[in-house]
Amino acid sequence: MQVYFLGTGTSQGIPVIGSSHPVCKSSDLKDKRLRVSVWITWDENSIVIDCGPDFRQQMLTSGCSKLDALLFTHEHADHTAGLDDIRPFFFKQKSDIPVYASQRVLDNLKRRFDYIFENENKYPGAPSVATFVLKNNAHFLIDETEIIPINVNHGNVQVFGYRIQDFVYLTDVKTIDNSELEKLKGIKVLVVNALREEAHHSHFSLQDALDFIHLIQPEKAYLTHISHHLGFHEEVQKRLPENVFLAYDNLKITI
Repeated sequence: MQVYFLGTGTSQGIPVIGSSHPVCKSSDLKDKRLRVSVWITWDENSIVIDCGPDFRQQMLTSGCSKLDALLFTHEHADHTAGLDDIRPFFFKQKSDIPVYASQRVLDNLKRRFDYIFENENKYPGAPSVATFVLKNNAHFLIDETEIIPINVNHGNVQVFGYRIQDFVYLTDVKTIDNSELEKLKGIKVLVVNALREEAHHSHFSLQDALDFIHLIQPEKAYLTHISHHLGFHEEVQKRLPENVFLAYDNLKITI
Protein backbone atom coordinates (compact mmCIF):
# COMPACT_ATOMS: atom_id res chain seq x y z
CA MET A 1 0.00 0.00 0.00
CA GLN A 2 1.20 3.51 -0.81
CA VAL A 3 -0.07 6.66 0.89
CA TYR A 4 0.44 10.00 -0.83
CA PHE A 5 -0.17 13.10 1.27
CA LEU A 6 -2.00 15.42 -1.11
CA GLY A 7 -2.38 18.13 1.49
CA THR A 8 -1.43 18.50 5.15
CA GLY A 9 -2.71 21.96 6.05
CA THR A 10 -5.62 23.22 8.08
CA SER A 11 -8.71 24.94 6.67
CA GLN A 12 -6.90 28.08 5.49
CA GLY A 13 -3.82 26.29 4.15
CA ILE A 14 -0.29 27.66 4.48
CA PRO A 15 0.50 30.39 3.60
CA VAL A 16 -2.68 32.02 4.86
CA ILE A 17 -3.97 34.74 2.55
CA GLY A 18 -2.61 38.12 3.61
CA SER A 19 -0.64 36.75 6.56
CA SER A 20 2.76 38.10 7.57
CA HIS A 21 3.39 35.22 10.00
CA PRO A 22 6.97 33.92 9.62
CA VAL A 23 5.84 30.39 8.68
CA CYS A 24 3.61 31.85 5.96
CA LYS A 25 6.70 33.64 4.61
CA SER A 26 8.89 30.53 4.73
CA SER A 27 10.74 29.46 1.58
CA ASP A 28 10.81 25.82 2.74
CA LEU A 29 8.44 23.80 0.55
CA LYS A 30 7.56 21.66 3.57
CA ASP A 31 5.96 24.76 5.10
CA LYS A 32 3.60 25.12 2.09
CA ARG A 33 0.47 23.16 2.94
CA LEU A 34 -2.67 22.63 0.87
CA ARG A 35 -5.92 21.52 2.49
CA VAL A 36 -5.78 18.07 4.03
CA SER A 37 -6.30 14.95 1.89
CA VAL A 38 -4.62 11.62 1.10
CA TRP A 39 -4.46 9.37 -1.96
CA ILE A 40 -4.15 5.67 -1.15
CA THR A 41 -3.27 2.91 -3.61
CA TRP A 42 -2.97 -0.85 -3.22
CA ASP A 43 -3.04 -3.58 -5.86
CA GLU A 44 -5.08 -1.94 -8.64
CA ASN A 45 -7.10 0.27 -6.29
CA SER A 46 -6.92 4.06 -6.11
CA ILE A 47 -8.94 5.98 -3.52
CA VAL A 48 -8.89 9.48 -2.07
CA ILE A 49 -9.99 10.56 1.40
CA ASP A 50 -11.57 14.04 1.26
CA CYS A 51 -11.48 16.48 -1.65
CA GLY A 52 -11.10 20.06 -0.50
CA PRO A 53 -10.76 23.24 -2.54
CA ASP A 54 -7.24 22.28 -3.67
CA PHE A 55 -8.36 18.94 -5.16
CA ARG A 56 -7.70 19.81 -8.82
CA GLN A 57 -4.20 21.08 -8.08
CA GLN A 58 -3.49 18.02 -5.93
CA MET A 59 -4.60 15.61 -8.65
CA LEU A 60 -2.42 17.30 -11.25
CA THR A 61 0.62 17.46 -8.96
CA SER A 62 0.33 13.87 -7.76
CA GLY A 63 -0.37 12.39 -11.19
CA CYS A 64 -3.46 10.55 -9.96
CA SER A 65 -5.27 9.32 -13.08
CA LYS A 66 -7.89 6.96 -11.63
CA LEU A 67 -10.42 7.35 -8.86
CA ASP A 68 -12.07 4.14 -7.68
CA ALA A 69 -13.67 5.68 -4.60
CA LEU A 70 -13.92 8.95 -2.71
CA LEU A 71 -14.27 8.71 1.08
CA PHE A 72 -15.40 11.66 3.17
CA THR A 73 -14.56 12.27 6.80
CA HIS A 74 -17.11 15.05 7.34
CA GLU A 75 -18.81 17.93 5.54
CA HIS A 76 -16.61 20.95 6.29
CA ALA A 77 -15.57 22.88 3.20
CA ASP A 78 -11.85 22.22 3.52
CA HIS A 79 -12.69 18.52 3.12
CA THR A 80 -15.45 18.69 0.48
CA ALA A 81 -15.34 21.87 -1.61
CA GLY A 82 -13.52 20.22 -4.53
CA LEU A 83 -16.24 17.69 -5.31
CA ASP A 84 -17.01 19.23 -8.71
CA ASP A 85 -13.46 18.44 -9.84
CA ILE A 86 -14.18 14.72 -9.98
CA ARG A 87 -15.58 15.47 -13.45
CA PRO A 88 -12.47 14.40 -15.42
CA PHE A 89 -12.48 11.03 -13.64
CA PHE A 90 -16.18 10.58 -14.42
CA PHE A 91 -15.70 11.42 -18.10
CA LYS A 92 -12.62 9.23 -18.43
CA GLN A 93 -13.92 6.24 -16.50
CA LYS A 94 -17.45 6.50 -17.97
CA SER A 95 -19.07 5.37 -14.73
CA ASP A 96 -20.46 6.95 -11.57
CA ILE A 97 -17.79 7.77 -9.00
CA PRO A 98 -18.39 5.84 -5.75
CA VAL A 99 -18.75 8.21 -2.79
CA TYR A 100 -18.73 6.95 0.80
CA ALA A 101 -19.93 9.12 3.69
CA SER A 102 -22.38 9.27 6.56
CA GLN A 103 -25.99 10.14 5.72
CA ARG A 104 -25.54 13.57 7.29
CA VAL A 105 -22.57 14.33 5.05
CA LEU A 106 -24.34 13.04 1.93
CA ASP A 107 -27.37 15.22 2.71
CA ASN A 108 -25.08 18.22 3.06
CA LEU A 109 -23.36 17.49 -0.26
CA LYS A 110 -26.72 17.06 -2.00
CA ARG A 111 -27.73 20.56 -0.90
CA ARG A 112 -24.46 22.15 -1.99
CA PHE A 113 -23.85 20.15 -5.16
CA ASP A 114 -27.45 19.36 -6.15
CA TYR A 115 -26.58 19.21 -9.86
CA ILE A 116 -24.20 16.29 -9.23
CA PHE A 117 -26.85 14.28 -7.39
CA GLU A 118 -29.72 15.25 -9.74
CA ASN A 119 -31.20 12.31 -11.65
CA GLU A 120 -33.78 14.09 -13.81
CA ASN A 121 -32.90 16.79 -16.36
CA LYS A 122 -29.25 16.42 -15.43
CA TYR A 123 -26.84 18.89 -16.96
CA PRO A 124 -24.66 16.89 -19.40
CA GLY A 125 -21.41 18.44 -18.13
CA ALA A 126 -21.99 17.38 -14.52
CA PRO A 127 -20.41 14.27 -13.00
CA SER A 128 -22.47 11.52 -11.42
CA VAL A 129 -21.82 9.62 -8.22
CA ALA A 130 -22.88 6.35 -6.65
CA THR A 131 -23.48 6.97 -2.96
CA PHE A 132 -22.81 4.57 -0.11
CA VAL A 133 -24.04 5.42 3.38
CA LEU A 134 -21.55 4.70 6.16
CA LYS A 135 -22.55 3.84 9.69
CA ASN A 136 -20.41 3.32 12.73
CA ASN A 137 -19.40 -0.32 13.31
CA ALA A 138 -20.46 -1.21 9.76
CA HIS A 139 -17.38 -2.27 7.83
CA PHE A 140 -17.41 -2.12 4.03
CA LEU A 141 -15.37 -3.50 1.16
CA ILE A 142 -13.48 -1.94 -1.70
CA ASP A 143 -12.36 -4.68 -4.06
CA GLU A 144 -12.45 -7.28 -1.28
CA THR A 145 -10.39 -5.08 1.06
CA GLU A 146 -12.12 -4.32 4.34
CA ILE A 147 -12.42 -0.65 5.31
CA ILE A 148 -13.26 0.09 8.94
CA PRO A 149 -14.88 3.45 9.78
CA ILE A 150 -13.62 4.94 13.04
CA ASN A 151 -15.99 7.26 14.84
CA VAL A 152 -14.39 10.38 16.35
CA ASN A 153 -15.55 13.80 17.50
CA HIS A 154 -14.51 17.14 16.03
CA GLY A 155 -15.94 19.30 18.78
CA ASN A 156 -19.66 18.65 18.36
CA VAL A 157 -19.29 17.32 14.80
CA GLN A 158 -19.13 13.57 14.16
CA VAL A 159 -16.25 12.55 11.88
CA PHE A 160 -15.24 9.24 10.34
CA GLY A 161 -11.63 8.15 10.18
CA TYR A 162 -10.67 4.99 8.32
CA ARG A 163 -8.61 1.86 8.88
CA ILE A 164 -7.34 0.07 5.78
CA GLN A 165 -5.30 -3.00 6.65
CA ASP A 166 -2.61 -1.76 9.07
CA PHE A 167 -3.04 1.92 8.19
CA VAL A 168 -5.31 4.38 10.01
CA TYR A 169 -6.19 7.89 8.89
CA LEU A 170 -7.76 10.26 11.42
CA THR A 171 -8.27 13.96 10.94
CA ASP A 172 -10.14 16.72 12.77
CA VAL A 173 -10.12 14.70 16.00
CA LYS A 174 -10.70 16.19 19.41
CA THR A 175 -12.11 13.20 21.30
CA ILE A 176 -12.62 9.51 20.66
CA ASP A 177 -14.62 7.01 22.70
CA ASN A 178 -12.81 4.08 24.27
CA SER A 179 -14.94 1.66 22.26
CA GLU A 180 -13.42 3.01 19.06
CA LEU A 181 -9.85 2.48 20.27
CA GLU A 182 -10.29 -1.27 19.80
CA LYS A 183 -10.36 -0.65 16.05
CA LEU A 184 -6.82 0.76 16.19
CA LYS A 185 -5.12 -2.21 17.79
CA GLY A 186 -2.02 -3.54 16.07
CA ILE A 187 -1.72 -0.87 13.41
CA LYS A 188 1.60 -0.07 11.78
CA VAL A 189 0.99 3.52 10.65
CA LEU A 190 -1.24 6.17 12.18
CA VAL A 191 -1.99 9.54 10.62
CA VAL A 192 -3.58 12.04 13.01
CA ASN A 193 -4.18 15.78 13.21
CA ALA A 194 -2.02 18.16 15.25
CA LEU A 195 -3.21 21.71 14.71
CA ARG A 196 -0.86 23.77 16.89
CA GLU A 197 0.86 23.93 20.28
CA GLU A 198 -2.03 25.67 22.06
CA ALA A 199 -5.21 23.84 23.05
CA HIS A 200 -8.12 24.06 20.59
CA HIS A 201 -11.82 23.40 21.16
CA SER A 202 -12.23 20.94 18.28
CA HIS A 203 -8.76 19.73 17.22
CA PHE A 204 -5.89 17.85 18.81
CA SER A 205 -3.05 20.11 19.85
CA LEU A 206 0.46 18.77 19.33
CA GLN A 207 0.56 17.37 22.86
CA ASP A 208 -2.91 15.85 22.45
CA ALA A 209 -1.69 14.08 19.32
CA LEU A 210 1.50 12.84 20.96
CA ASP A 211 -0.45 11.53 23.96
CA PHE A 212 -2.81 9.72 21.59
CA ILE A 213 0.08 8.21 19.63
CA HIS A 214 1.62 7.00 22.90
CA LEU A 215 -1.70 5.38 23.79
CA ILE A 216 -2.14 3.63 20.41
CA GLN A 217 1.53 2.60 19.98
CA PRO A 218 1.77 2.43 16.17
CA GLU A 219 5.13 1.63 14.62
CA LYS A 220 5.12 5.07 12.99
CA ALA A 221 2.87 8.11 13.20
CA TYR A 222 2.47 11.10 10.88
CA LEU A 223 0.96 14.43 11.90
CA THR A 224 -1.34 16.31 9.53
CA HIS A 225 -3.98 19.10 9.43
CA ILE A 226 -1.27 21.50 10.54
CA SER A 227 -1.62 25.24 11.14
CA HIS A 228 1.12 27.81 10.61
CA HIS A 229 0.92 28.36 14.37
CA LEU A 230 2.59 25.00 14.95
CA GLY A 231 5.85 26.46 13.64
CA PHE A 232 8.47 25.73 11.01
CA HIS A 233 8.49 22.14 9.77
CA GLU A 234 12.17 21.50 10.39
CA GLU A 235 12.16 22.99 13.87
CA VAL A 236 9.07 21.06 15.00
CA GLN A 237 10.38 17.80 13.56
CA LYS A 238 13.51 18.01 15.73
CA ARG A 239 11.36 17.98 18.87
CA LEU A 240 9.28 14.92 17.99
CA PRO A 241 9.81 11.31 19.14
CA GLU A 242 11.86 9.22 16.72
CA ASN A 243 8.83 7.37 15.34
CA VAL A 244 6.67 10.50 14.87
CA PHE A 245 6.94 12.64 11.75
CA LEU A 246 5.39 15.83 10.46
CA ALA A 247 3.74 14.91 7.21
CA TYR A 248 4.16 17.37 4.34
CA ASP A 249 2.54 17.85 0.96
CA ASN A 250 3.59 15.26 -1.65
CA LEU A 251 5.17 12.94 0.93
CA LYS A 252 4.83 9.29 -0.12
CA ILE A 253 5.03 6.40 2.31
CA THR A 254 4.83 2.67 1.67
CA ILE A 255 3.25 0.28 4.14
